[in-house]
Amino acid sequence: MSLGNVSNLGRVLDSGSFAVTVEIGPPRGPDIEALKRKINLLKGVADAYNVTDNQTAVVRMSSIAASKIILDAGLEPVMQMTCRDRNRIALQSDLIGASALGIRNCLCLSGDHQSAGASGKLKGHAGSKNVFDIDSIQLVSVLKGLRDDAKQESGDAVTHPTPFLIGAAWTPLAPPVSFRTIRLAKKINAGADFIQTQAVYDITKFKEAVARARDMGLTDRAAILPGIIVPRSAMMLEYMHKNVPGVDVPEAIIKRMAAAPKENRVAIGIDIAVELIARVIEIPGIRGVHVQAIEAEEVLPEVIKRAGLLPRP
Repeated sequence: MSLGNVSNLGRVLDSGSFAVTVEIGPPRGPDIEALKRKINLLKGVADAYNVTDNQTAVVRMSSIAASKIILDAGLEPVMQMTCRDRNRIALQSDLIGASALGIRNCLCLSGDHQSAGASGKLKGHAGSKNVFDIDSIQLVSVLKGLRDDAKQESGDAVTHPTPFLIGAAWTPLAPPVSFRTIRLAKKINAGADFIQTQAVYDITKFKEAVARARDMGLTDRAAILPGIIVPRSAMMLEYMHKNVPGVDVPEAIIKRMAAAPKENRVAIGIDIAVELIARVIEIPGIRGVHVQAIEAEEVLPEVIKRAGLLPRP
């Protein structure tokens, strides 16, 4: 199947161009204007735009609704779909509905644990129940069945196939790292067309992980887009290093941010992100980047421009 027949992101990947995706987090309410501000800020800087699905287990506008708003504004969404909140009936129903709305990219995720929602001023929903009727690998397989065979997970037919470019996540540096490559292979075997990774700061370790995937032939079968999160402070980097599985931040980067005067932190964070992108571009088997600046999207156009990734194809 030609990826270019499915979506713009698929077309870029099919052409051999270096792909760029960025992230747009939906608001914690029905405020469409808040979403439109992000849309106007980021229009034209990426090939597709990830729309998160209640990230960090915080209730937000649904990824389907936000994806449709983004689509209507002329941007191509990558709708995220988690296994945490839905059983296989609800997942397939939502996927069929999203396809009917014209959404053509879907990233299959497990979803952050519900306890992650209780932080700062937010109480979250730590008492909510995980669903996990199927896992993210099985969700990839479900999507492939709906697309390629017009069949549900049960084997029942759907009236028309759902043309999705299928994405999955990879956390290459989470222990045990050898298992992470095996899990990546399972997702690609299940039908993943593209892979977005957890945030990458330790390029040396990441190169080793990609080499293991390349040796297994995985980089030839799916497009790998490493995640680059623009740092805003040393505290942010230290938190991710200590608390986010698979995020390994070298001490040198933390010290560099810590040494930056407050008024220069944004600029230093941009510098670091641009440097990281330049280094991952050089890794054989890497076919794009997924750039994020959590609730600081205004820095993304400069990061992507300075990385030499504008204009988009």
